[in-house]
Amino acid sequence: MERGTQFIGQSGAFLDAVERASRAAPMRRPVLVIGERGTGKELIAERLHRLSTRWDEPLVTMNCAALPETLIEAELFGHEAGAFTGATKARAGRFEEADRGTLFLDELGTLSMGAQERLLRAVEYGEVTRIGSSRPIRVDVRIVAATNEDLPARADRGDFRPDLLDRLSFEVITLPPLRVREGDIAVLTEYFGRRMATELGWEEWPGFADHVVRQMEDYPWPGNVRELRNVVERAVYRWDDWGEPIGHVQFDPFDSPWKPAGLPAPERAASPAAPRSAAASTAPDFDRIADLRAAVDAHERAILEHALGKHRWNQRQTAKALGLSYDQLRHCIKKHALSE
Repeated sequence: MERGTQFIGQSGAFLDAVERASRAAPMRRPVLVIGERGTGKELIAERLHRLSTRWDEPLVTMNCAALPETLIEAELFGHEAGAFTGATKARAGRFEEADRGTLFLDELGTLSMGAQERLLRAVEYGEVTRIGSSRPIRVDVRIVAATNEDLPARADRGDFRPDLLDRLSFEVITLPPLRVREGDIAVLTEYFGRRMATELGWEEWPGFADHVVRQMEDYPWPGNVRELRNVVERAVYRWDDWGEPIGHVQFDPFDSPWKPAGLPAPERAASPAAPRSAAASTAPDFDRIADLRAAVDAHERAILEHALGKHRWNQRQTAKALGLSYDQLRHCIKKHALSE
């Protein structure tokens, strides 16, 4: 696969999903890929195509959420000239383009009920009819669909056709979120960091400081691998000294003291995937504290490491941000041996 479509990971949950995709690839049946944003649904779709007998035929991708409802059916099934306003000439749809190959339907849950009904017929009978035509066209297309929604629950509510769901779910591959992929955060961080350093022409790869590694492990990654790649690459390109370990990462690129004030955000219930601050990403386990002073010192050191990294080791700015005098900050740095 190309550089941008490599699978990086070693956790059992991730490897199980990749293995299931590999086993399903030679089949002609539809496959449904489910996962949060940024978990690699499109990569799985490409794997299903490349390892199938259709590998040298077209892989056609359509994001169902990227088009208004009025155009989705025309995109999927095509149209004849004059079928609707603006249709000046006939156009083949994605099904015809993917004939003998694979059609990947991303964001499947956004399809209207009318489009779902026509999709069901195309999947069931291998026929599509262009808008404005009465003549069906035979197509040989393998369907791979993806969503981040709970489609069985939507089918129970009447928001999604149960018969279409049954037809598309010959195999269902559910991708694990990054926060449960044990060991993969470190592997991905190293991979994306080295790749960015090479792109920038660094002579060496310094790695990340220990406190940054801990922050990366504690962060919940609501955007999964896509978000991690952005965070790592941003941290590398902002770091000026490739001779020293990278000492700061910014998880929220919009975080700024000069951010324009907007309307207050509506209150939302806390969820496991909600972003947390890097300095206080996990609550301490008070029951396991046996040495109060050591626990307080460790917490103080973590705060100092984060603040110093954020302000690029500018000690006066760090002292001001923490409400300390310059001498107090110097004392704390010496106490925790951070200057080393």
